[in-house]
Amino acid sequence: MKEIIIDIAEDGEIKIETRGFTGKACIKESQFLKDMLGTEKANQLTPAYYESEKSHIKKHLPLCG
Repeated sequence: MKEIIIDIAEDGEIKIETRGFTGKACIKESQFLKDMLGTEKANQLTPAYYESEKSHIKKHLPLCG
């Protein structure tokens, strides 16, 4: 499931976290929030950013001859 989590700290700092996205989709899908909220101070890319969507295709191997 794809999610965008928004965390607002008591000091007003806002953190956006995406889950379930692969590749650059996380950047594209959360861009509207960044546009509304203003200047981005920092970002931290997760390993999912570096995955291609094709890497999630599971291949099944026959177990018996």
